[in-house]
Amino acid sequence: MTSETPLALAPATGAADLPSITVTLSQLAKMIDHSLLHPTMTDDDVRAGLAVAKECNVATACVKPYHVPLAVQELAGSDVQVCPVIGFPHGNSTTEIKVLEADAAAAAGGSEIDMVVNIGKVLSGDWDYVAREIRLINEAVQKHGAILKVIFENDYLQDEHIVRLCTICSDLDVAFVKTSTGYGFVKQPDGAYNYKGATVPHLKLMRQHAKPSVQIKAAGGVRTLDDLLHVMSLGVTRIGATATVAILDQARARGITNVPTTVTFKPIQGATATSGGY
Repeated sequence: MTSETPLALAPATGAADLPSITVTLSQLAKMIDHSLLHPTMTDDDVRAGLAVAKECNVATACVKPYHVPLAVQELAGSDVQVCPVIGFPHGNSTTEIKVLEADAAAAAGGSEIDMVVNIGKVLSGDWDYVAREIRLINEAVQKHGAILKVIFENDYLQDEHIVRLCTICSDLDVAFVKTSTGYGFVKQPDGAYNYKGATVPHLKLMRQHAKPSVQIKAAGGVRTLDDLLHVMSLGVTRIGATATVAILDQARARGITNVPTTVTFKPIQGATATSGGY
């Protein structure tokens, strides 16, 4: 990557009022879990996506469990990690099956494991069940040297549920708490389905109530460089994205290099419905 002096930002109306952040291109890439989770993705689609993850040198490629061996093979020779998902996307499997799935995924080469909580149990307030499940899955992956990210699926939850989950995950020393799967569609009064994914209020709430050692992953709706810079400013250290190439191309176009570069960003506006799937 180039180390030349960053390009100056073009003046714009109100630009002086925009927030700013100092970043590098490699730092942005390592913020990204490149998502390869859509149910229609073929093996060839996943191979192409893994090539993108490797070329962009992101943090991880996020894959379905049966694609772990393929991801390990295709990412060999890079420092891009393999991130399988467990109980995805609805978290409905029994604890025993989720533990088995997580153990197998970590044993096969998954170094970061993203699990979905049992959403019905969260909404039922069965916190002993929820905490036990997270603990057992965390123990299963840690014995292989892997780390755990716990997906809340915030669209289905109230603030009190999110706060309680942050407390449980903090008590259990999980590595990350994560907003969404990207597939948590909520039925609206008119019969349509949509979802919000990662929202600024929820990210602030999670950062406030998860202890400092527990990192925050924003997934669902972070699709532009401005979105990424904004969530970084809130304390987010990882995002799930399919728009990886577009985000990094936008960064280069804004003059971001591997020399620390200060850029302004347009804050995320009000929560709006999106098309899902990150």
